[in-house]
Amino acid sequence: MNEVFLERIKSYIPAEFDSFLQSLSRPMYQGLRINRRKWKSNVFESSLRKSPFCASGYYIDEPYGNHPLHWTGAFYLQEPSASGPVTILDIQPDDIVLDLCAAPGGKSTQIAEQLKNGFLISNEIESRRCQILLSNMERMGFGNVAITNDTVKNICHQFPATFDKILVDAPCSGEGMMKKHNEALQQWSLERIENCARIQKEILSHAYGALKKNGILVYSTCTYAKEENEDVIDWFLSTYKDMELIKIDAPFGREGIGLTETRRIFPMDEGEGHFIAKLRKTSGERRELTRIKNQKPPKLVHSFLVEQLRVEPSYYYVKNDRIYAMDQPFVDMKKVHCIRQGIYLGEMKKNRFEPSHAFYMQADWIDAYTHKVELDEHQMDQFMHGMEIALKTEKGFTAVCYKGIPFGFGKSDGNHIKNKIPKGIRFKMNSHISL
Repeated sequence: MNEVFLERIKSYIPAEFDSFLQSLSRPMYQGLRINRRKWKSNVFESSLRKSPFCASGYYIDEPYGNHPLHWTGAFYLQEPSASGPVTILDIQPDDIVLDLCAAPGGKSTQIAEQLKNGFLISNEIESRRCQILLSNMERMGFGNVAITNDTVKNICHQFPATFDKILVDAPCSGEGMMKKHNEALQQWSLERIENCARIQKEILSHAYGALKKNGILVYSTCTYAKEENEDVIDWFLSTYKDMELIKIDAPFGREGIGLTETRRIFPMDEGEGHFIAKLRKTSGERRELTRIKNQKPPKLVHSFLVEQLRVEPSYYYVKNDRIYAMDQPFVDMKKVHCIRQGIYLGEMKKNRFEPSHAFYMQADWIDAYTHKVELDEHQMDQFMHGMEIALKTEKGFTAVCYKGIPFGFGKSDGNHIKNKIPKGIRFKMNSHISL
């Protein structure tokens, strides 16, 4: 372990430095967060220890990545303290929210779960990571969302004074994740910390312009470095005089260093390294999102939806024969690189409509699918490997479910269900469902 890094930590918490050193030899905290829009059972409440960082968060001490409920989107695997910033953001059902640095999607899915009439723009500048963000959002099943792959500058420029809530989970030196990511330790340097602080200030400057009057901004990092935490917030407050720091009163963590209104989390607080600050904008404008005119879907799509769902979406968007839907008007994204807005229903192919995996993963439609079959763990394992399932069922497209929650779909000839799980998320040969 880098001696300079350890001396800096000792200067932050001299009385607890020995406890911190001991924490470095222990495994990283692991956890999951239940998606209550999909899974309403108390199975986790009865078997796992509750996390203080989030109402639906739990500690785990064994792998849950291939648990069948993970593949239904019933929970998200997340280091427990990483759910703290969204808890502090205090999402309301009708909030208009921007998550500026969103991949891989832990915090965005946590935000989207709490929105009812609101809307989330979830942005990630790196294309590869943006695809991971999209995949996680799709698995968890949220629709009132736009996934964008753009610069922070352009996103904020295109939506001035628009958002009720903004989350800046900033790129950082990652000191709190050294046990998870070895490169955080290998790449550690004071120069890296200084460079991260410069980028963090730039992101906050753009975020300021996108925040409405009385809007709330939560800034978070997964590092201990004061230069990236309290010092960045000090700079932000001195630069933007109408931003006020709100004291965080939370059942987790401890007061920040110097800025007692902020919150820090050390391993002794039962989470890995995190920093959280909450701020309010006290002046400025309040603008609304620009919505676009509703589009009618092709008749084949309408007929498919009537047959497959007990509900029907209210708004549609059609682009290059791909059909999207939401329960609110679509947002004008002409000047933003948007890779998905709303629910991707499927695609017109010549004279037929081919539904998408995303169509069958929607959290709010679990009880609305008219054609669905229940699979056990063994059958689910086969299906996740891309195999067909021998099962007598109604002909046509059908949702395949575990414990009543869809994890994909297939097409039945009456005796067999042909596999429609996307190849990119199918299990590899040696990977299997595990309880």
